[in-house]
Amino acid sequence: MTIKKIAVIGSGYMGGGIAQVLVLGGAQVVLGDVDASVANQSRERLLKQAQAFADAGLFPSDAYARLEAGLTAAASIEEAVEGVDYVTEAVPESMDIKRDVLGRISKACAPDTIIGSNTSAIPIGELAKFVSHPERFLGVHWMNPEPFIPSVELIASEHTLAAYVDTLEALMRSVGKVPARVADTPGFVANRLQFALYKEAVLVVEEGLATPEQVDLVVSNAFGFRLALFGPFAIGDMAGLDVYASSYKTLAAAYGDRFAAPDSLTKLVDSGNFGLKAGHGYLEIDPAKRVELLAYRDKAYAALSKLRAELGSAPGLES
Repeated sequence: MTIKKIAVIGSGYMGGGIAQVLVLGGAQVVLGDVDASVANQSRERLLKQAQAFADAGLFPSDAYARLEAGLTAAASIEEAVEGVDYVTEAVPESMDIKRDVLGRISKACAPDTIIGSNTSAIPIGELAKFVSHPERFLGVHWMNPEPFIPSVELIASEHTLAAYVDTLEALMRSVGKVPARVADTPGFVANRLQFALYKEAVLVVEEGLATPEQVDLVVSNAFGFRLALFGPFAIGDMAGLDVYASSYKTLAAAYGDRFAAPDSLTKLVDSGNFGLKAGHGYLEIDPAKRVELLAYRDKAYAALSKLRAELGSAPGLES
């Protein structure tokens, strides 16, 4: 299925960014919101923002013209979804609001129109109850700010047909995003990990171990620096899983079972699989690529350090 015309329902910060990306990727996009006035105001805001981004070199120089031609505003949700191939819902993270909006969308659009939800954490199986023909419904979770963050999580419920997931994955790739298919559980992958880190950071501050400023300084210049280029499994495999297992012993002694080593990590290390050091890790990295991978890592970190030096400190966070 080829997607050419898309409706974005909810034209605020999230929906607006999604609409910009889709239009610049070649789609015709219709904005729908609580009424025509809100949708039109959002369209004008997005046009002005696109010009500002273009002036700053963040968007193509012709972004304003492309948005002006490819982005329209509808008088209602029902009008917005008429005749489109795909609808993405980007309304606030409220079950009541999403119930109402998804119900209206599914009643007004064609039975085979794909419907996506940009929910951050609500299970797709729960939201599917509000959609007629739930086989065409899935989660499409964009990351903020959408024009600049590559990742998009694709979440199928037990009802979703694989062909629709394939179609959305192809669409995301065509507009320059990096889609990942993940399971339908609360928080999915990105927010489960993100909020686990945030909670631990808050606990560090509450325990008086460091200030918020110090925590941010450590994270952004230590493992957070690495995470800009590699995921946790690649980092662990390169560092050595034996080192991780040993560190968990120390952490568990201090903080209890919540910091006990995962069973799968212990089994890998006990069997002599330390990642790139010996055997294999969680990832099946070709041992022949070891030297090449580590050279790439070092080059990438050096390039990122140079970029950060060129950008300078973030305004307001200089200390």
